Amino acid sequence: MRVIIKNPFKDLDRFERWLWCISMLVIIVSFFFSESNVISLVASLMGVTALIFIAKGYVIGQIFVIIFAILYGIISFELTYYGEMITYVGMSAPIALISAITWLKNPYQGSKEVKVAKLTSKKVAILLVLTVAVTTAFYFILGALGNANLIVSTVSVATSFFAASLTVLRSPYYALAYSLNDIVLIALWGIATINDISNLPTLMCFVVFLANDTYGFVNWRRMQKRQDINA
Repeated sequence: MRVIIKNPFKDLDRFERWLWCISMLVIIVSFFFSESNVISLVASLMGVTALIFIAKGYVIGQIFVIIFAILYGIISFELTYYGEMITYVGMSAPIALISAITWLKNPYQGSKEVKVAKLTSKKVAILLVLTVAVTTAFYFILGALGNANLIVSTVSVATSFFAASLTVLRSPYYALAYSLNDIVLIALWGIATINDISNLPTLMCFVVFLANDTYGFVNWRRMQKRQDINA
């Protein structure tokens, strides 16, 4: 529990602090140039904060993900993006909780940093099968609910499930999967922003998410190499 309680911001290096601050600034500025509600702003700020700590392999990042998922679900529901709502509230939040428990049980040499795991071909095969099954089921469920932008939302479900599962497996490739999910969501919320400028902060949220996830992959690969050398 000390990992959660102790101030983790002191552990960010100079680049990470700049990345976090610039990401926060982009979202805040976009908020003032739109007519967005406070929930969108808070959700976006929580999401960016989550990613910077997940990029470091800190379990507190998963706690922020849970908060973000709940708030994002509320926003998605209001726009009839039921796929996003169900994905984040019903899938991303529970998986983030499972990831938090898994990460707490697998610290690297007793530090705050999680121990990076290797992804086997068997795990990949099982994950692909599960992703196809979940995506297929969601396509029909969302279609029955009258989800807006059904195809894009379905692709978002697939990439989000795959990425979230990779965080449970402690694989660096979670960040690449989330980067793909970010691109899908940039398209989804770009459409929403064209129709209503108040969605701009959420759009910019996923733009900065893409930058943070890219850094996450780079840092996790660096963590993996360091941990392998010191093993």
